[in-house]
Amino acid sequence: MGVDQYTSAHRFEPLSDGGRIELQREVDDSAGVVEIRGHLRGIAQAFAAGQFDEPMLVHARDVPGTAVMAERRSVITYAYRDLPRGGEVRISSRDSIAIVAIHEFLAFQRSEHHAGM
Repeated sequence: MGVDQYTSAHRFEPLSDGGRIELQREVDDSAGVVEIRGHLRGIAQAFAAGQFDEPMLVHARDVPGTAVMAERRSVITYAYRDLPRGGEVRISSRDSIAIVAIHEFLAFQRSEHHAGM
């Protein structure tokens, strides 16, 4: 990703229609903010295309929820938005099976990154 994860705050929040991934720097770091924003924009684009290679490479295993998210990509939207010190990817769907998969993915990420909701 290009920034120190220990001085950045991750959030993986489940929501009734999907969830959101938030990443922000905890210190003043304009270059880090640019890196985060580029990273999250890329994540949103890759996930929308059904490509979940990066989470699998980072965690060196299949990531729960991603197979279903890839399979049901046509009913899931990924919207990137800038935040003051980073950005977020809002993941949403009206498909109940996709929402369960999104929640599985977010729970795994939250656990792996020792992050809050």
